[in-house]
Amino acid sequence: MFDFSALLTAAQTWNKAAFAYGQMVITANVVIQRRCMQMALGTMKPEEAARMVLEKPAAMAKLFEMAARAHAAQRGTAAVALAAITPIGAKTASNAKRLSGPKTASRRGSGPTKG
Repeated sequence: MFDFSALLTAAQTWNKAAFAYGQMVITANVVIQRRCMQMALGTMKPEEAARMVLEKPAAMAKLFEMAARAHAAQRGTAAVALAAITPIGAKTASNAKRLSGPKTASRRGSGPTKG
């Protein structure tokens, strides 16, 4: 008899990996846009310029580690893909949040104030 639960688990994991990849792509574009704007306006700090370069090797090392662990545990190709994209997605999300700057009431869309 065919094990449909294994097929369902694999499909769910592929779905999670695809969603994580999509989120990462969107947040990476936000980060690229904000950094390009900083460069164009001349407001990029040297720390940010260094971070742009130095964060890539560290993120790739984490990606390879997580993917290798999932592969060594024989969790399947979908789990390896999800494990690989998770550290990159976390880094792009933290960059996007950090580059967004402080939130103000007007940026959050709190609506008109009474006065």
